Amino acid sequence: MGMYFNPSNDGFRQALRSQIYVDKTGMIEFFNRILDTEQKFAAVSRARRFGKSMAAKLLIAYYSKGCDSRELFKGLKAEALPSFESELNKNNVICLDFQEMSNEAKGNKRETLEFIQNEVIKELRQAYPELVKGEDIFLPTVLSNINLATGEKFIIIIDEWDYLFRETKQNRTLQEEYIAFLRAMFKGQKIENAIKLVYLTGILPIKKYGTQSALNNFKEYTMLNPGPLAEYSGFSEEEVKVLCERFDMDFEEAKRWYDGYSFVGAKSIYNPNSVVEAMFRKQYGSYWTITDTYKVLSRYIGMNIDGLREDIISMLNGNACSVKSESFQNDMITINSKNDVFTLLVHLGYLAYDSITRKVRIPNMEIAGEFAVAVEDQKAWGDVATAIGNSDRFLDSIIKGDTDFICHQLSMVHEEASKLSYNNEIVLTSTINLAFYTSFRFYTVFRELDSGKGFADMVYLPKPGCSYPALLIELKCNESTETAIEQIKSKHYTGRLTHYMDDLLLVAINYDKTTKKHTCHIEKANS
Repeated sequence: MGMYFNPSNDGFRQALRSQIYVDKTGMIEFFNRILDTEQKFAAVSRARRFGKSMAAKLLIAYYSKGCDSRELFKGLKAEALPSFESELNKNNVICLDFQEMSNEAKGNKRETLEFIQNEVIKELRQAYPELVKGEDIFLPTVLSNINLATGEKFIIIIDEWDYLFRETKQNRTLQEEYIAFLRAMFKGQKIENAIKLVYLTGILPIKKYGTQSALNNFKEYTMLNPGPLAEYSGFSEEEVKVLCERFDMDFEEAKRWYDGYSFVGAKSIYNPNSVVEAMFRKQYGSYWTITDTYKVLSRYIGMNIDGLREDIISMLNGNACSVKSESFQNDMITINSKNDVFTLLVHLGYLAYDSITRKVRIPNMEIAGEFAVAVEDQKAWGDVATAIGNSDRFLDSIIKGDTDFICHQLSMVHEEASKLSYNNEIVLTSTINLAFYTSFRFYTVFRELDSGKGFADMVYLPKPGCSYPALLIELKCNESTETAIEQIKSKHYTGRLTHYMDDLLLVAINYDKTTKKHTCHIEKANS
């Protein structure tokens, strides 16, 4: 048992001891199916905290000869798999974490590859003293020689494979050296014969040069198309329901905050890290910034190319936008179009991708909050950024009845919203959405709510524990706020909101296309 060669199952053991462990061991069946086949090279890329490293710990515990994991798998899904016994702790495993090993190389990225090879070869020399000599320094050759002499094969698990690409974005020379090393590790008849399986994980897919992958023998499983690994890309809806019941948490709120990623074969995937944090803390909110900063998102949406800004604003309003992902080069530097930005944001988890419609959208409230902060940082976005930054004050103004500020904010964003549609009512709704953007933290929003003798335009119902009043908003163009209030009352729009009547505000907003001014009237429902 070593640090890198045939490691222990400590990582998986620790995961099982955690207060929350969601059983994803069924994925073992997929990897057993591709062992020693043409599909044995698997590159799995997902956003941060979507379970890549957890899967690596699982595979190490299952395959490694350096441990006995039978007891750990008792009662888990893997134990019932037909192939479970066939590979349990019967394989030579080499496990590498490029981020960790880069840090161990004292942060010198250029020396990382040399450090990795030296450390692994040192452990192989202890296991095969007759075959691995002191002068051996090139890992692919060492593995090939061991295979030729003994017939033994290796399972190689590499976590954070793209770390050097993310940390040395501008260093093309180092990146090419790194790709050359990976090619030597995984391409060529002798080394391929020595390999039984490769599990390569990272945030980004394997780097492309032009239209070709730098390692074209790998099968890619990504945030665009995770294929048969879709159900293991995060928590499923059923898994989240079980957790919500166990921790006495509102499932619908979990869905609003963390759902939104959808794949063929897995229609509803949740951000696992955020779900776990919410269960532990007994509070829904954004836990994304624990793992990433808004500056990453801000940097890319600030690249206003090909109408990117307009599409982002459209997505802030809940719309989906088309994307063509083929041109993306799988790095964070070669960004030449809006399509490249959107594709990168899908891989980073900031956008959800629908492979059928080929459209992207903001997946949930957690990410919507990240966009709010990132947009506020965009000085070039002018009034839209200001309005979103003031959206908490916009809510306070409605509660306090400050109609002057409300109308001022609406005027700031109306022109930008008008670019999204020629329909005046849709434009006005979009204007409200942008001015009121951060309200999702306090309210559940219903549009065109069936109530009384018609449909209320917008209804904001306070979330459990929120002390804000409910809001019923009626929108008009070229009419009057008095007409809007009268319509609310005459058509009994408050009919479905009877239990909110003691704390319900009626909000009427009108837009005059001639004067290009907004007017607003607010009154209590029970006044």
